[in-house]
Amino acid sequence: MSEPKELTGRHVLTILILAFGTIIAVNMLLMVQAIRTFPGLEVKNSYVASQDFNDAERAQSALGWTPVVRFADDLLVLTITDSDGTSVFPETINFKIGRPTHGRDDLVLTLLREDQGYVAPVALGNGKWRIYLDAVTADGAVYSKHMEVFVTDGND
Repeated sequence: MSEPKELTGRHVLTILILAFGTIIAVNMLLMVQAIRTFPGLEVKNSYVASQDFNDAERAQSALGWTPVVRFADDLLVLTITDSDGTSVFPETINFKIGRPTHGRDDLVLTLLREDQGYVAPVALGNGKWRIYLDAVTADGAVYSKHMEVFVTDGND
């Protein structure tokens, strides 16, 4: 039988350098990927945005609107109803859709008005999509809503 090898200081140092080197390398890789794919900030200055948040939330809640987004057969359908269930058509409407994790797939859609709401033809890949809806009423009230839709091959 062969004699056991001696564990020297040099062996311990090599093991520590390899172990911590691997951990640091993986952390650096994950950090670089996170920074490269981050889409950015929601608002430029969160403190300024927070000053009017409660007033804007109350005004938006007073409208009583309920937006619903559906996606099927490469057609996105948006319906907005008020508290009575009546379809609502704002004076202006802006609609952007994108991935929650990066900005490469962001799309600003042109919505076409129909009897019950709006439609937009769009080809979306599978996965989670974030929707940014901004609308203004005829009297100037602002409505903003962020929603999510999950697209699969069999969306109906």
